[in-house]
Amino acid sequence: MFYLVLSVLSTAVVSLAMRLSERYRNNHISMLAVNYVICIVLAGCFSGWSSILPDLEEGAGFCLSLGILQGVLYLASFLLLQLNISKNGVVMSTTFMRLGLLVPTICSVVIFGELPEWLQVVGFLAAICAILMISLEKGSGKASFKLGLICILLCAGVTDFLAKVYEEFGNAALRDTYLLYAFIASGLICIGLAILKKQRLTLMDVLFGILIGIPNFFSARFMLYALKSLPAIVVYPTHSVSTIILVCVGGVLFFREKLSRRQIGAILLIMTAVALLNI
Repeated sequence: MFYLVLSVLSTAVVSLAMRLSERYRNNHISMLAVNYVICIVLAGCFSGWSSILPDLEEGAGFCLSLGILQGVLYLASFLLLQLNISKNGVVMSTTFMRLGLLVPTICSVVIFGELPEWLQVVGFLAAICAILMISLEKGSGKASFKLGLICILLCAGVTDFLAKVYEEFGNAALRDTYLLYAFIASGLICIGLAILKKQRLTLMDVLFGILIGIPNFFSARFMLYALKSLPAIVVYPTHSVSTIILVCVGGVLFFREKLSRRQIGAILLIMTAVALLNI
């Protein structure tokens, strides 16, 4: 549970820092590229740069291939989010990205046989309802790009599930190397996009890239450790709904946002869901 809490805190910091960056950064892709460079440096420090090419008998092939796929999906999830925001708005887009937790949770039950207790099932359903309550306020427009919403749900869900796959079949000693491969893949693609779009790197892009990159790395690292000690049906919903609580609180404290009665009710439901999921 300790690692899950740290992952939630790190993810919330990333979300709040991304929100703050909207006021100051100039080039989003350049900032994202700096974020991945920071993640690569941290992953290299924890894994040891010499382990970037470990012996094949240690499971390096599986680590490399799954890590690259994870990295591609990391970046794809972000780009899909941006596309959906422009087409469907931030409320609908964020809702479907959060609902991606359905994919790893259901797959963990079906594939790995992690059968939940009935109270955990109730908590899981309550978590989904809470996400919808927070995100789908009255007056939200209808989706104009439904395929995009389905794609972001699946992409975000598969990205999370790959972490579970690695914990089940990968070499635990190469856990940090796995993250290193993932962030290298994301970083190289992102840098290529920044060059293609001819985005210049500004001081604010660098500063916010660092501010986002540090918690982004630790969010992924702590998630891997959480999945090692807790079942996925507890980890994924708890991570998602707890992050929403912290982001909502952060929005009120730091960005002077006001919560509606519906959102307050959803937060109470989230607290109930988290309690049920951890019984």
